[in-house]
Amino acid sequence: MVQESPLRKRIASWSTPREPDAETVAGRPGAARGSRVEPPEIQYVAYGRTGEATPTAGCELVATLGDLESEYAAVRRGAGLLDSPHRATIHITGSDRRDFLNRMVTQELKDLDAGVARQTFWLNRRGRIVADLLLAEMGDHVLVCLDVHGADKAVESLGEFLFTEDVEITEVTETFHHLALHGPQAAKVIAAAADDPDDPDDPKIADMPDLTCKTVTIGGIEVAAIRCDQTGGPGFELVMQRVDAEAVWDALLAAGLTLGEGRPRVRPIGWHAFNIARIEAGTPLFNIDFGSDSLAHETGLIGQRVSFTKGCYLGQEIVARTENLGRPKQRLVGLRPDRDLLPDAGAEVVNADGKAVGAVTSSTLSPMLGAVPIAFAMVRHAAIEHPVRVAAEGELTDAAIVPLKFHEVQAS
Repeated sequence: MVQESPLRKRIASWSTPREPDAETVAGRPGAARGSRVEPPEIQYVAYGRTGEATPTAGCELVATLGDLESEYAAVRRGAGLLDSPHRATIHITGSDRRDFLNRMVTQELKDLDAGVARQTFWLNRRGRIVADLLLAEMGDHVLVCLDVHGADKAVESLGEFLFTEDVEITEVTETFHHLALHGPQAAKVIAAAADDPDDPDDPKIADMPDLTCKTVTIGGIEVAAIRCDQTGGPGFELVMQRVDAEAVWDALLAAGLTLGEGRPRVRPIGWHAFNIARIEAGTPLFNIDFGSDSLAHETGLIGQRVSFTKGCYLGQEIVARTENLGRPKQRLVGLRPDRDLLPDAGAEVVNADGKAVGAVTSSTLSPMLGAVPIAFAMVRHAAIEHPVRVAAEGELTDAAIVPLKFHEVQAS
């Protein structure tokens, strides 16, 4: 069964052009009074496994609301509002929650005080990734945000290590919903939508650094706002009760209009616009660029997800062994085709002898680099220092292996 977003009707309504009111027309000499144009066609993309073997694992994401160029521009110049039904929610409560998690995951959590967030891996005994977690200490619980496909396994496997600790792990995905807001105006939009002014003892939303969190009130609704930059500029993951998702969505769009004095500073975007921006920024994603068969060192995120100075955790022996060996068997890398040919996800990467050495995991045309093709690829380590070619649009083209981050976006 595909999970349907509670915002499906809102998104369809937003995309439908409306006739200008009389005051607007009167204030615009020469304003067109012709018939209404057809609304742009909203496109959806299936996210993840939706077959009978995993009947609740899939969902549909908005691919585009009909104007990909404007959606991408919102991420780079204003704020892009992304409906995120592919994100799951776990609450971890109890006085021992931080100590318990610190013994489980790859990142140091001793300083996970209220208002602090961490990105970390939860591994199994073989060092393979069970889930890529965003942890946010909200004061009375740890809010865990993760890919919808990893939630059940994460709750089950973490629970297996609970004994006498004062810890309760509860998946609440069915009752909570996620939005994401990306772009240089994201913090201003959230601040404008908030009902109450910032508490002087709390960090202002606009001053929140990456990987911090706080509760904001929007339209009387409590929303967890987690700063998590994924597109090269400011980004927030917003979590609220599912029944409140429409009201929060409306309030954010209204705040964008207020900030822009009638011209929207925020607009809904689809997965394609976000995907372009996150690839440019070098942000790989679990279940897309790496998965449950991956080691931490293979993801390109070892420096962002793993602490080498903390105590023991599940899978640490494998992580330490790989670190001491100096390299994993394969690693996620950036790929720049020499010609204007775009490889699809799954496209084969070969060495000079034509032997397969990897595969593309994500790809796009980069507006920031002049519409050139860029990609992530999982490539065998032995091939990384040598020339490679990639299959693209029915041809093999030379490609350069480069760092994951293709472009540094300046926040404004």
